[in-house]
Amino acid sequence: MPWLSLTFGIGSDHIDWVSDRLLEQGALSVDVHDAGEGTSQEQPLFGEPGMPLEQFWQQAEVTVLLEENANVDEILRAVAEITGSSVLPEYRLARVMEQDWVRLTQAQFDPIRISSRLWIVPSWHELPDSSAINLRLDPGLAFGTGSHPTTRLCLTWLDQFLHPGDSVLDYGCGSGILAIAALKLGAARVMGVDIDPNAITASLDNARNNFCGTDRLSFATALSSLDSEGSGTEWLPATVVVANILANPLIMLAPVLMKALQPGGHIVLSGILDTQADEVLQVYSEWADMHIAAKEQGWVLLAGQKSIDNKP
Repeated sequence: MPWLSLTFGIGSDHIDWVSDRLLEQGALSVDVHDAGEGTSQEQPLFGEPGMPLEQFWQQAEVTVLLEENANVDEILRAVAEITGSSVLPEYRLARVMEQDWVRLTQAQFDPIRISSRLWIVPSWHELPDSSAINLRLDPGLAFGTGSHPTTRLCLTWLDQFLHPGDSVLDYGCGSGILAIAALKLGAARVMGVDIDPNAITASLDNARNNFCGTDRLSFATALSSLDSEGSGTEWLPATVVVANILANPLIMLAPVLMKALQPGGHIVLSGILDTQADEVLQVYSEWADMHIAAKEQGWVLLAGQKSIDNKP
């Protein structure tokens, strides 16, 4: 069954009102995006816990998915009414045909080469290099397929600097990709922590799909007391703590993450924009000698070594 895709420009002051009206009039979905996306006029906007996003793009576009028999003129008149315009907005109209949406989604995810020895490969693809460490990972309930710059930055650090026998804590594990990679790269013990139960479900599924046993890899929704007996975390503090979250949570979690790291151990942080790096560096410098280890597409990876005389 075909649908209609209606796209028009809109000012930021009217986005919420127009979106609500479109849904009331039977729109199947409403997508608001930057009108300058992919051009020099693109306006990046990011929000995170503790720093809510309180603005839209100055020049936005709305794309509405409609039933094939929808009255487009009536919808455009409603938009003009809300925006106070005497004329209908300029628009683009396209027909959206029924497709194999599963195959279309899969086509967006190809194998990702992290290094000569480490690949991220969706389950529907053949292995590009059967002799490499191949992580089988599909898009799913939690963040982390290897396609985002912050994930690649962390994977590259693990590939280059993780030593066989290291113990690793992956805080904010998402899909479990970093924890699984650490285990495959030779870590002796790995624990992934995420407050989202869906992330734990996804991580356990991905661990099974990559033949990771539970004797050296575990996942939990909270980090148990480092001193509690029988908690399964007796091997903590770790020699490596990696956290790919966002800048503000990383700042708030600094005491927790550094307590979970051995003196002399390495802290690896990502999910941080260029403009946020200095603030995060300043916070963690209380415990470790920190530096910007890598950058990609406006994101940075911070790394450092905890002072030997800095007790957990």
